[in-house]
Amino acid sequence: MKVSLLITSLFLSFIFNCYSQTDSFKNDSLSVDRLNKLAYNIRLTDPEQTLEHAKKALNLANKIGYNNGAAEAQRVMGIGYFYIWKNEQALSYYLKSLTAFKRTNYKPGLAKVYNNIGNLYREIDFEKGLMYFNRSLIVANQLDMTDLIAGTNLNIGIIYFRQKKYNQALSCFEKSYRMFTELKNPIGITQSLHNQGVIYFNLKKTDLAEKILLESIHNAKGNELNSTVASINLTLTAIYINQGRFAKAEEALNEGKAYTELVKDAKLQQDYTFTSYQLEYKRKNYKQALEYLREVYTQDSIQFNNIESQKIGLLQEQQRHMEREKQTLILIERQKTNRVMFWASVIVFILLAAVIMLLYLNNKKKAKTNKQLQALNDEVSLQKENLDRINHNLEEIITERTLDLQIKNKKLSDYSAHLSHQIRSPIATMKGLMMLEEDHLIENDEFVKEIGKCINDIDDKIRNINANLHSLENKGL
Repeated sequence: MKVSLLITSLFLSFIFNCYSQTDSFKNDSLSVDRLNKLAYNIRLTDPEQTLEHAKKALNLANKIGYNNGAAEAQRVMGIGYFYIWKNEQALSYYLKSLTAFKRTNYKPGLAKVYNNIGNLYREIDFEKGLMYFNRSLIVANQLDMTDLIAGTNLNIGIIYFRQKKYNQALSCFEKSYRMFTELKNPIGITQSLHNQGVIYFNLKKTDLAEKILLESIHNAKGNELNSTVASINLTLTAIYINQGRFAKAEEALNEGKAYTELVKDAKLQQDYTFTSYQLEYKRKNYKQALEYLREVYTQDSIQFNNIESQKIGLLQEQQRHMEREKQTLILIERQKTNRVMFWASVIVFILLAAVIMLLYLNNKKKAKTNKQLQALNDEVSLQKENLDRINHNLEEIITERTLDLQIKNKKLSDYSAHLSHQIRSPIATMKGLMMLEEDHLIENDEFVKEIGKCINDIDDKIRNINANLHSLENKGL
């Protein structure tokens, strides 16, 4: 008995600790999710803060053992590094996140990471970019992740645009625009419109392109999408140059350069240098155009080296990640082997304690249930007796009410007969007297006397009817 009580107390202590830890885990995991969401939402406006919040989320998630939260934090950190042009660090965190999501088989996370890795290769390796985007799209379609499907279509369209497959790109942009509109996603709508405008410009539909781009830049400014504003102004400048509207072109160019300085985008700066060359060349300001052209060639050389360096860096990072994965898998297998016996012992102890506890609780529950059933049975019997008495009383009341109604109906019927027959006789007499009076065949005194008799007769009969109607003993008139 003492052993049983000891096991029971240990089991209860274990359950209490588990419950406390579960409640604490729930609160901390919600904090991790909030930090990850906050970090992701400010990725376009403040990527440095994105990294700070994601690091906090990662530390907390690792502390409480929240695997999916840690994986999402690593993914968001990758996004932060991507937006400050540190692609190798971005890929490193994406691959860590991908591995973690694979372990938990969390498919929404996998779909998002595939899309993020595709973005890394979008500008430097079209085939790899498409490969990762298509992987993301397959999983996203399986899970009906509409927002991710729309974003992935947008990214695929950008690759098609880079490959000069304009019709395929436009189809992707229009699809993403429809989906973002249904989702009421202002950033997605703005980016889809922007890319549609670029396509229409390349298809020589400049009026339509300008209309779409002006709508897009209005939305971008409203949502503080500085990089998007700079990019849209670049296309608008090119449109105005082609139309010979040099003043408008210079206005868009200067505004775009100002936004480019804010986002510190080297690629956009290079594009603006080339567009500045095009503007000065069209203006026939050849000396200034030549200066811009020299700068473009210098930037092209640097850009080419950067792209090649990024490709090599990403390949090296993938190789390092594969090596780390191999070592991690070996270590995990060793740890699993070492912990098997320990956990087996713990499980056996817990199961034994659980069985003893369940048997005790089951017996206690049975006794309590039987007692409750007996009480319920007694209550049901009492209620049945009460219902029987109520039903009997109801039957008596119904019989009494029925008899009373029958008497009243008969009295009403008799009253109707008196009205139709007995009272009609004095009324007829009165009518006869009236006719005699009109023909002057009766004396006034006699007329009054006879009318009085008729009235008294009617009054007597009415009194008789009322007395009988209000008498409960009399069953008729």
